Amino acid sequence: MLPKDCKAIIFDMDGVLIDSETHYKVLEGELFDEIGVVIELEEHRSYQGSSNPVMWSLIKEKHGLKQSLEDLVARTELKVIQFFAAFRRLEPMPGILDLLQWLQSKGIKLALASSSSIDVISMVLDKSGLAPYFEVVVDCTEAGTGKPDPAIFLLAQKKLGLPKEVCIIIEDSVNGIKAAKAAGISCIAFKGPGSEHQDQSAADLIVNSFSEIPGFLKHS
Repeated sequence: MLPKDCKAIIFDMDGVLIDSETHYKVLEGELFDEIGVVIELEEHRSYQGSSNPVMWSLIKEKHGLKQSLEDLVARTELKVIQFFAAFRRLEPMPGILDLLQWLQSKGIKLALASSSSIDVISMVLDKSGLAPYFEVVVDCTEAGTGKPDPAIFLLAQKKLGLPKEVCIIIEDSVNGIKAAKAAGISCIAFKGPGSEHQDQSAADLIVNSFSEIPGFLKHS
């Protein structure tokens, strides 16, 4: 159930603010090939929304990789940063700018809680022009772990200075939704490009377009 009086919304970044999940799958697939590990499609999808340390910890344990976790995470981070650095501008997800402006006009506080590193988050926010909308930004390193652990959302909620009961999380991945529910915060799932195969059934609401959200907030 969504709160009757929403005071803040905590956004995921990848697959919500920008259409990046497809790119991540390609970049991670390249790394799997370089390392020489075979990750089937279903397994790869299961890591969507989780942080690089969480993903590689699981892969390392399951497939017996000899590389250190630090090396695997660093290689991934470098590849992602180089990828985004090549863009002069990153287009926001369709409809997200209108939603952010509407929420801001209603006095609703906005936070970003992403499993990406702060370096990637900063680059994405800067190149998409979305940085001014978020008064709170939390990454997986500051939170101490990544999704599906709820720590990142709980830290964002704490920084907002508001109770859980008046917050909503917007996510696209099953790991993000699990983290939201574990945090005890209402969750809206966005069915966007890159999340077609994610199980969003645990969310309080599923939308196909950001234009649907204001109507639900008015009547929730």
